[in-house]
Amino acid sequence: MSSNTKKIPVAILGATGMVGQQYVALLANHPWFEVAVVAASTRSAGLRYGDAVLSRWYPEIPFPDSLKDYLLADALDIKSIAPRVKLVFSALELPNKEELQELENAYAQAGVAVVSNASAHRWTNDVPMIIPEINHHHADIIPAQRQQRGWNGLVAVKPNCSIQSYLTPLFALMQAGYDISHVAVTTLQAVSGAGYPGVPSLDIIDNIIPYIGGEEEKTEQEPLKILGDIRDGRFFQREGLTISAHCNRVPVRDGHTACVSVKFAGAKPELARIIDIWNAFRSAPQELGLPSAPTQPIVYLDETNRPQPKKDRMRQQGMAINVGRLRACPVFDIKFVGLSHNTLRGAAGGGILNAELLVSKGYIK
Repeated sequence: MSSNTKKIPVAILGATGMVGQQYVALLANHPWFEVAVVAASTRSAGLRYGDAVLSRWYPEIPFPDSLKDYLLADALDIKSIAPRVKLVFSALELPNKEELQELENAYAQAGVAVVSNASAHRWTNDVPMIIPEINHHHADIIPAQRQQRGWNGLVAVKPNCSIQSYLTPLFALMQAGYDISHVAVTTLQAVSGAGYPGVPSLDIIDNIIPYIGGEEEKTEQEPLKILGDIRDGRFFQREGLTISAHCNRVPVRDGHTACVSVKFAGAKPELARIIDIWNAFRSAPQELGLPSAPTQPIVYLDETNRPQPKKDRMRQQGMAINVGRLRACPVFDIKFVGLSHNTLRGAAGGGILNAELLVSKGYIK
């Protein structure tokens, strides 16, 4: 996108929530996008945005004063919002998945591109679930999606934040020619992943909660779509890969950690070779020069006690996947620790990167 091109007007649905606030913060000075509408639930509509969020502003990026007097729109009011924008970032929570599907579909029907953080459309057969470093080509289902549904807009989604910390390192090995058959992963997920106000303090302080509703299923299943392929205008899951997950909530503010064990189906790379693959890995976001893309998507840390959420989550503006502790596994073949920032790489930053990819491919103009 040329620096002389007028910025694309966008709306943020769910702008008062934790992920919505991160969208607002990250888009405040974005070179391609400009926030034209902040929207929330019907009960918040009409409030000044500053009044609604300043007392509980979550991002470490300062609140953008330029938006403090914006009046919150009703996210359900498509007729009012759609003519003002070309793209909506959906971080809205609704009572049920079907209701959110219908809302996102209605925006696409109205000619608006929808990039969603929600899970409602992750298993829809013609909706791409994208991590741009892995499956940027899945965006090319959009013409079929539009034709099948009669849309001028589109719907694309990002996956669950729990898989961001380990799937890109696995994909880099697959891309280098190593076939992976089994993965066992234990995630240590930050409290911010539960939204605001999230987990009660007396439940999480001095504690670990060994259950997060729906997370293990998402962690085990979503990678199979991301690593799958497109045939006849729909997605087919990757075969020959089995993932077993334990997902835990831990008393960390931001940053999801994953302890991963991997078994290869064929030849097994040497540890030094794996580190070289990770450090050298680049993909479409870097090649296309997307504004939110980390210059080094996988950062390997040699220290024996890294990565750590507090020290490493903000590498590459919170968009890098941090990896460390690579070693041989006596049960599988190798094991390592991964870390990603869950509300940046895993949520708002990942959504913005997806939108940038769609712009670069000409699907958002």
